[in-house]
Amino acid sequence: MSGTVTAVSSNGEYSFTKPNRASIMLLAGLGVEGDVHAGVTVKHRSRVAQDPTQPNLRQVHLIHEELFTEIGEEGFNVAPGELGENITTSGIDLLGLRVGTLLRIGDEAIVEITGLRNPCLQIDNFQDGLLKKVVGRDEAGNIVRKAGIMSVVQVGGVVRPGDTITVEFPDEPHRPLNRV
Repeated sequence: MSGTVTAVSSNGEYSFTKPNRASIMLLAGLGVEGDVHAGVTVKHRSRVAQDPTQPNLRQVHLIHEELFTEIGEEGFNVAPGELGENITTSGIDLLGLRVGTLLRIGDEAIVEITGLRNPCLQIDNFQDGLLKKVVGRDEAGNIVRKAGIMSVVQVGGVVRPGDTITVEFPDEPHRPLNRV
């Protein structure tokens, strides 16, 4: 399975959205250079309040561009970076991947998938009603999170729009994605 990077985004300040960039630099064990969420320990404010010594399993946030098309059909206009992701992808079923999956991005970078993004109320502050479109329930009543996946950087490197993404699945047993 392979796909493409359609946009890259970062922000050195806490903000819901992240401006698009010509490129971002991934740093092994840290995340996106200059991004407010980069670091060995957790940087998301709610998680820091719980325990600032937790490992940062949310160094790089990826969202599939196909989500923007899906929610666009319901009247929401969302562009890359506006939901706070660092890498917007196309052509990969990100939500169908497993914990430990490696994504080889561009010439050098490798990220390891850690879990699903757990969307918060800030999404409704961005566009009223959007949270219900990115978090819902399936027919069995299970929570379905659609707002992307989180990862840690295994090998650093520059990532640019147009870069190829190659998926490398982990050995069995496969562990499904849960919120991180």
